Amino acid sequence: MSHPPTDRPVATEESPAPPGGRMSASTRSTVLGAMFLMATSAIGPGFITQTTTFTVQLGAAFAFAIAVSIVIDIALQLNVWRVVGVSGRRAQELGNLVLPGLGWFMAGLLVVGGLVFNVGNVAGSGLGTDAMFGLDPRIGGALSALVAIGVFVSKRAGVAVDRIVVVLGLVMILLTTYIAVTSGPPVGTALRNVVLPEQVDVLAITTLVGGTIGGYIVYAGAHRLLDSGVTGPAHVRDITRGSVTGIVVTGIMRVVLFLAILGVVTSGADLGTENQAANAFQAAAGDVGMRVFGVVLWAASITSVIGASYTSVSFVTSRTRTSDRTRTLLVVGFIAVTTLAFLLVGAAPTTLLVFAGAFNGLLLPIGIAVVLWVATRRTDLLGGYRYPRWLLAIGWVAWLGTLYLAVNSVRPVIDLFS
Repeated sequence: MSHPPTDRPVATEESPAPPGGRMSASTRSTVLGAMFLMATSAIGPGFITQTTTFTVQLGAAFAFAIAVSIVIDIALQLNVWRVVGVSGRRAQELGNLVLPGLGWFMAGLLVVGGLVFNVGNVAGSGLGTDAMFGLDPRIGGALSALVAIGVFVSKRAGVAVDRIVVVLGLVMILLTTYIAVTSGPPVGTALRNVVLPEQVDVLAITTLVGGTIGGYIVYAGAHRLLDSGVTGPAHVRDITRGSVTGIVVTGIMRVVLFLAILGVVTSGADLGTENQAANAFQAAAGDVGMRVFGVVLWAASITSVIGASYTSVSFVTSRTRTSDRTRTLLVVGFIAVTTLAFLLVGAAPTTLLVFAGAFNGLLLPIGIAVVLWVATRRTDLLGGYRYPRWLLAIGWVAWLGTLYLAVNSVRPVIDLFS
């Protein structure tokens, strides 16, 4: 599936962007699919849980953490997409060129983390079908996994992936916006906290950054563009638009979910300690709200299954030397293994989640460092493209934040053995 789809014209470095910077219809479709793949990969079950938890804890002050995390995400995403897109090489390939074996180390961290967290994604899809139809979560999770497998084995897999992530991404945003309007949040207070926060929570900011672009997520859209042929200096503008818009889409979903929960919290409703997001949706719109929550959770989970599976396999295969059949079998196997794990144990064990979180936390600064090193020292890999110094500067500054995130992700592992 990772080869450029044969059912759509492929934009290549030899076919430059149209005059005036306007994208062709095929390129626009590709960029749209790539940015929504990145966005919906970030919007998973953990995204919903994190946003709800911090909203309950911080109230309107959480708006500041959201705003800061979006700025950091954009700085990092811009660099990753541009280096990967202009060089025409996947992240692990760049890693091996910077230091032999580093790329495979990155791939190992990503695949292990992806496998564990994908169990959670499948579990989330099961909980979504339970909220929608009252279906047993294990049955719902298994059926959802079959849907994801069907997307990858379809004859027009590339187009299928692009379309399903766009449609489900828009569905999530629209339905959550409906709940936000229904809950009546104090928008003015939230806006004031963006610039004058009542409380600054560094943990919330770093958690959001890790949850939005940690692990495989930061590479999902960039690798999708690469596999669709939108590469090289001629497509810098397309790559930039896609990277920024992907983060903006994720930010919009984060904001509307935050406002939906905030409205319920400020009304005085008790969300309890478990299933707070579901309770908030139900408090805002009754039984309809619970069904809406089910749709949003299922859409967030199934698109994350697709994103995790696609990107993890892209780290252990070659864009030019691996056949379509082999890639498809690997993706199907990836989904099948994580679904079987969910059916056997119900969820990823806490210990494995701790280790997977540490792997994701370590991968982010390593991967970003590789990208920035290529932009700084290995410009020969960028086909003569002059990398903007301002972009490098904000990239290295944001990279320092990923080191802090890595330290925080490793601490739980140390605690397990202390």
